[in-house]
Amino acid sequence: MINFTSDQLAIWIASFIWPLTRILGLLSIAPPFGSASVPMLVKILLGVMISLVIAPDVPIPPALDPASITGLMILLQQLLIGLAMGFAVRLVFAAIEMAGELTSTTMGLGFAVFFDPQSQGRTSAISQLFSLLGTLVFLSINGHLVLVAVMADSFHTLPITTAPITAEGFHYLALSGARIFSMGLQLSLPMLVALLITNVALGILTRAAPQLNLFGIGFPITMVAGFVLIAVCLPYMLTPMQHFLNDAVETVRMLGGMATIPPMPKR
Repeated sequence: MINFTSDQLAIWIASFIWPLTRILGLLSIAPPFGSASVPMLVKILLGVMISLVIAPDVPIPPALDPASITGLMILLQQLLIGLAMGFAVRLVFAAIEMAGELTSTTMGLGFAVFFDPQSQGRTSAISQLFSLLGTLVFLSINGHLVLVAVMADSFHTLPITTAPITAEGFHYLALSGARIFSMGLQLSLPMLVALLITNVALGILTRAAPQLNLFGIGFPITMVAGFVLIAVCLPYMLTPMQHFLNDAVETVRMLGGMATIPPMPKR
């Protein structure tokens, strides 16, 4: 007959619940797992399967009741860590979508909007195209597998303890959010410059020949030029997208070692 004490049962529950909370926090936000098109049951089952695999190797503080106040605080702490890691990956996809929004607005397709199930909002068609391209690039470099591996390693670099985590990791994540604009502008800058030159040329043409209807010929020309530029620039966007996604994974790895992140210098 197998006998076990209540302390052993509490340790078994804690060794499964706390890692599961961090993993579910990551899966709820990080693309492509965090998309609303992925059923919630699939996310939960995937999180449970990953937790069952890595739970025996996760260091757990002994003699700590998961139902106590301290245990609930650890549960909330693990949720915040998982959400921060998933948000780091989501930032890159937000930058890719921003590049699509800038391109779509410049070429005159700002009115062509659809419902995006991932962001639960309205987004342009070009932005959805770039987002799908970013997802395919992320899957092609096995980013989803690397993300799960980094999550598993984070339980050793940032173990589950009663000590509060430092704020340097979240500060670094907040500063990384500013890169959305720079990354989105870098991806869309060649198309924006070419479309700007096209609009300037149309303005000069209208000035030279006032009888031309700018609204009649300008919109078709800019739209066709935009599609041609997207077709030309898409192959060259794969390398920067891959670079940004690799940086996102490294950010997740750094957040997994938040206790070892050096404090940022004060300005």
